[in-house]
Amino acid sequence: MHVPDGFFNAATSVSAGVVAAAGVTVCLRGARRELDDRTAPMAGLVAAFIFAVQMLNFPVAAGTSGHLLGGALAAILVGPYTGVLCMAVVLLVQGVFFADGGLTALGINITIMGIVTVLVGWGVFRLVTGLTRGRVTVAAFLAALVSVPASALAFTLLFWIGGTAPIEVGAVAAAMGGVHVLIGIGEAVITAVTVGAVLAVRPDLVYGARGLTKPLVLRGAEGTTTTVGGQEPAAAPGRLKPFLLGGVGLTLVLAGVVSFFASSSPDGLEAVAENKGFLGQATDHLVTWGLADYGEVGGIPVGVAGIVGVGLVLLIAGAVAYAARGRDAAKV
Repeated sequence: MHVPDGFFNAATSVSAGVVAAAGVTVCLRGARRELDDRTAPMAGLVAAFIFAVQMLNFPVAAGTSGHLLGGALAAILVGPYTGVLCMAVVLLVQGVFFADGGLTALGINITIMGIVTVLVGWGVFRLVTGLTRGRVTVAAFLAALVSVPASALAFTLLFWIGGTAPIEVGAVAAAMGGVHVLIGIGEAVITAVTVGAVLAVRPDLVYGARGLTKPLVLRGAEGTTTTVGGQEPAAAPGRLKPFLLGGVGLTLVLAGVVSFFASSSPDGLEAVAENKGFLGQATDHLVTWGLADYGEVGGIPVGVAGIVGVGLVLLIAGAVAYAARGRDAAKV
């Protein structure tokens, strides 16, 4: 759903940029309550994983594909404030280095793909976990499912307000909502599987599961038992490195190998824009170097471009998370 240059007038683009900048500023402060020295690297990994999986377009209808947005996933794994920061870094790297999403539309993309998906996803997640007595994977599925069409409808509203072409808002909303419900199903599956996998291996690293998971009971040789941590399984900091290395390895495989098999069909926004007659409003991207279009411009294999992107996102998101962390945050 990356919005290209040319879809929005200057006033709307600037206004969305102000909203995005304000949102990121608030989240830089809020992330202090979610991050510490041990969890900051997790934010870098989550951002890099989202970048990699966004390269894996999957077919959703005849001639149309979709890909993960990732806002709900980021919020559940590392918290809503940190989740927005992760999404902002991913979208920044995609726009600047890979010509995926316009530079003048960066504020639009951060607003609808980052802030909206995180807020809606996190809100649905908290509501569902409260109603289902802490069923984290079920809540993750529904949060992701709802967040995608919500983002699509946010785009429609903004385009109706400040788009560069007239639209029948009802028809575009129906088209965007319909195709993105299908994409949302794919997003929901990916999100639930990912959250479930991390829960199975390191439940202490799932921000959304804090206070919802069962306490860890340690049994001593003499039959004594000890309950660790208020309802959250504890894990030795030294065990974090293997998890992170494994996560980075999986992310590199997705971006460097699986990306070759991604669908080449236009994504949901592009397909709707073509069908409704406003795709022609898109203008050429300002980035023309070799990595543009994930290496297509420079003849670089998509897997190589993906690996470079993973490295960039991992370094930038990790640095941002480390700088934003709370110095006195309690270890979890």
